[in-house]
Amino acid sequence: MVDISQPVPVRRNFSVYDKKVRGIAYQAALAVSLMVIIVGVTTQTVSNMKQRGIPLTFDFWKQTAGFQISQTLIPYDTLSTYGQAFWVGVANTLLVSAFAIVLATIIGFLIGISRLSNNWIAAKVATSYVEVVRNIPLLLQLLFWYNAVLKPLPAPKASISIPGGIYLNNRGIIMPAVEFQAGAGWVGAAIFAAVAAALAFGAYARTVQKRTGRQLPVLRVTITALIGLPLLAYMAAGSPWTFSYPELKGFNFRGGQQIYPEFAALLIGLSVYTASFIAEIVRGGIQAVSRGQTEAAHALGLSHGKTLRLVIVPQALRIIIPPLTSQYLNLIKNSSLAVFIGYPDLVQVFAGSVLNQTGAAVQVMAITLAVYLVISLITSAAMNTFNQYFALVER
Repeated sequence: MVDISQPVPVRRNFSVYDKKVRGIAYQAALAVSLMVIIVGVTTQTVSNMKQRGIPLTFDFWKQTAGFQISQTLIPYDTLSTYGQAFWVGVANTLLVSAFAIVLATIIGFLIGISRLSNNWIAAKVATSYVEVVRNIPLLLQLLFWYNAVLKPLPAPKASISIPGGIYLNNRGIIMPAVEFQAGAGWVGAAIFAAVAAALAFGAYARTVQKRTGRQLPVLRVTITALIGLPLLAYMAAGSPWTFSYPELKGFNFRGGQQIYPEFAALLIGLSVYTASFIAEIVRGGIQAVSRGQTEAAHALGLSHGKTLRLVIVPQALRIIIPPLTSQYLNLIKNSSLAVFIGYPDLVQVFAGSVLNQTGAAVQVMAITLAVYLVISLITSAAMNTFNQYFALVER
């Protein structure tokens, strides 16, 4: 007797008519085809490089570079190696990208909020800024800031003087430089301690507000900590920070800190251009928050500024951060346009000077591509982590 209460197992016959089998076969064929293409391209590339005498190894890395770089954050001279020149380019790229991201974010948020202002002039000025700046190619803007704004500045002898020992001329911005003496480490430690205290108090204030609704003076405490604690350490250590003021000697300034016009033009161009896109992201994020949130906050007696800061913007950040990440990545990649105005970034130094002198095009370009990929992945991971802080937690 057959027990019909139990299902009878069905045996599948693997054949070309089975969708699963066909899918595996197609994927295997695609993988093999890609491997064949990669091997073929690699073999042909190596053969062509051997025929033309192009180096196949990375021996050039330790060879003497022999060229000068105008702006260096790490020790470098003409006797340094190509590897050292590479790190100079990476440091310069990271420097301008980091400053441009901060500046573009500040400008973008201010313009984005201004577009929604009840002040007609502020709203129209912000709208004009966005519509004009974002519709002009970035390269043209960089050339404008460099050739039309910074280069026409007067020579060092006729520099524009700004109170505080700052001078503007066609060689850049010359300002006082900070010199660290014995005991400066205590001031640095006080700055870190002040930042940690401000962050801890901010977290405590948020906890108190969620539990009781009472708002603590976070801004006043933060300003007091960031200014008061380092100032006390500075006075206790006997003023370990001194300033070296620039002096005009001959045809140029001596002493002080120089900001080169190439760096300034690139920083301004990247910040202003990217800020126009960030402003639209901020405007869209704020408008996506329900109007009822604003009305509820006003009903509780919150001012317009507190409503924006405590209610609207925190909710809008959930919408703002993902596209904001894309703009940060675009800014980092757009920094490679620095080669057109002579700023010594990674592309200008490594993919330009080093490649031309060594001829190792494949190795140099592969390293350059890998650097931008790593920087972008790290930036994306950091922004994703930041985004998780504002994401809605489902039950």
